Amino acid sequence: MSWTAQEIASQPDCWQQALDRLPEFAPLLPRHGERVAVVGCGTSWFMAQAYAALRESAGLGETDAFAASEAPLGAGFDRRYDRVLALTRSGTTTEVLALLEQVRGKVASTAITADPATPVADLTDELVVLDFADERSVVQTRFPTTQLLLLRAHLGEDVGAVLADGAAALAAPIAGELLEAEQVSFLGRGWTYGLAREAALKVRETAAWWTEAYPAMEYRHGPISVARPGRAVWSLGDLPEGLAEQVAATGAYLERRTLDPVAELVRVQRLGVALAERLGRDVDSPQHLTRSVVLSPDLADR
Repeated sequence: MSWTAQEIASQPDCWQQALDRLPEFAPLLPRHGERVAVVGCGTSWFMAQAYAALRESAGLGETDAFAASEAPLGAGFDRRYDRVLALTRSGTTTEVLALLEQVRGKVASTAITADPATPVADLTDELVVLDFADERSVVQTRFPTTQLLLLRAHLGEDVGAVLADGAAALAAPIAGELLEAEQVSFLGRGWTYGLAREAALKVRETAAWWTEAYPAMEYRHGPISVARPGRAVWSLGDLPEGLAEQVAATGAYLERRTLDPVAELVRVQRLGVALAERLGRDVDSPQHLTRSVVLSPDLADR
């Protein structure tokens, strides 16, 4: 069994560990009422989007999510924040470190990472270490879901049922229509749009498969034109009224959410691994990818 598959299977245990340690981590996370910029790259950016939407909808403070390379926090920007929350599994990603260096001493900062013995520890005011959720594989699976579940619990959500949904996601069979689909479009609404983007990325990373992601209401505005028999649409959030019927009319297969959206993401991770195995791909070391993007100084400055 690949490392990726093992890490996917370990997620409910990691989630429980994170919830058990919430009292320890809570004082390090954004305070109620703070204006927060959440930053990350790749998977971490999509988790940032999900968290930002959840925090704002809970009325706990204005929250924006940015790709670390695009965050408007440097000289020449008037936007002000009380805290920067950096999401970085490796603690070595060039863009995240550069941003934390830029705001150091100016804005309070917290980082969530899997490895405290990395440069991020020296650049942030508060450090949340989820080392029990670290991963050997290049592709992130258990670290981002553990991180997001911790953040949801910190927002006051009752996430106890997600553990059972995670177990169900690991046991559920993968529909043959998904395994045979030549293309998959993932949909989300509100905070689950970030998860839809992560779902599309996960299947691309693991299986080099053609995937796309859209807000569910936007799917009608052009993207539905690629739907047809032999392709699939997977909704990680609630479907807008009438959209299921419109997808059915195209002949595409529709997979609808039955579990908590984070548990649905576990099912997507399993699909990516299954597709990769059918193609004979090394799911632990996908082509063109590394565990962390560390740029040389000349590239980092461009």
